[in-house]
Amino acid sequence: MPYNFDITPNRRKTNSIKWTLYPSDVIPLWVADMDFPAPNPILRSLHDMIDHGVLGYDVPTKALKETVAARMDSLYGWKVKPEAVSAVTGIVTGFSVAARAFGSPKKGIMIQTPVYNEFHEVKINVGIPQLDVPFVKSVDGNIMRYEIDWDVFKKQAKKAGIFLLCNPHNPLGIIFSRKDLLRMAEICLENNVLIVSDEIHSELLLDGNKFIPMAKLSSEIANRTITLVAPSKTYNVPGLFCGFAIIPNKELRERYNKEVERLRIHVSSTGLYAAQMGFSGQCDGWLKELRQYLTANRDFLVDYVMKYMPDVRTTIPAATYLGWLDFTQTAIKGSPYDFFLKKAKVALSNGKIFGKEGEGHVRINFGTSRKHLKQGLDRMRDALRSL
Repeated sequence: MPYNFDITPNRRKTNSIKWTLYPSDVIPLWVADMDFPAPNPILRSLHDMIDHGVLGYDVPTKALKETVAARMDSLYGWKVKPEAVSAVTGIVTGFSVAARAFGSPKKGIMIQTPVYNEFHEVKINVGIPQLDVPFVKSVDGNIMRYEIDWDVFKKQAKKAGIFLLCNPHNPLGIIFSRKDLLRMAEICLENNVLIVSDEIHSELLLDGNKFIPMAKLSSEIANRTITLVAPSKTYNVPGLFCGFAIIPNKELRERYNKEVERLRIHVSSTGLYAAQMGFSGQCDGWLKELRQYLTANRDFLVDYVMKYMPDVRTTIPAATYLGWLDFTQTAIKGSPYDFFLKKAKVALSNGKIFGKEGEGHVRINFGTSRKHLKQGLDRMRDALRSL
């Protein structure tokens, strides 16, 4: 049975931060939260849980860990032992725990900028130095591409204790190649740098693209890697706060789990139920159609920018539902985020929160109905024309 992603529920009457943070006349295309209902198998499992009537303390079961491990095997041929899987309340929690467990003020945490804003909070929340590895940006017409600066990567790795990787990348939509992953991993291993790989968008692949987990490359790399996955972005259940750290190295895992216990981190029962169903494979039909819809939305966004915003540059994301737009060549004075919020009544994510390289840029969320996306882009086009 086909799904209709053109129909989205009214979220104005909910507690949704996406839809209630700004006034009701503002179109929200900002936070990474899709407007689509979760797949029916997840919704049914939650209904069954509610109907049971008892909402007590739940724990991550052996069956759930086996399901997560089986998912890694079915998707990538990555053999994960169920005991290597630890539950956390999400990816941000997952890499924050890793930074607390393995970071130190003497060794920094290395990130590739511009990158997900929460990566930038680790230095403050944990108190360890941040080591930026800015991407090298190239432009061909309206299209932006980003590549790794290997000289800077090697230089920063010598001072790092942790490399926090975002793959697929938020907000650039990059899926790193096997070659690039291997090179990053080799540099990290040479410098005894722990790899923490945020792979939350790994199932939101566009154009039929393929994904390789960092830890799948070799047992040696897996032994120095903490992989973070979650059902939250894939099945649009971020509010249930459930994710997983996959840590094959027993010593690292025990140290990580001790930090989880010390911080008293407990995943909600609803999150555990949703994860079990999401990773079971019963939602794969929905996911296949979602990817097709997101790919079409991505194409619509890129085509729209090229046709109606000739001075604006855009990425062509290979994964995620996030676009990255550059307004530095337009007549906008100051922040494009402020400009579009005021002049177009469209809320986007301010590029500067992703790092200094994001000045003059915005991130746009196209995980919504085509109609809603077009309304926002039409407003943005009209605001630019008024300059």
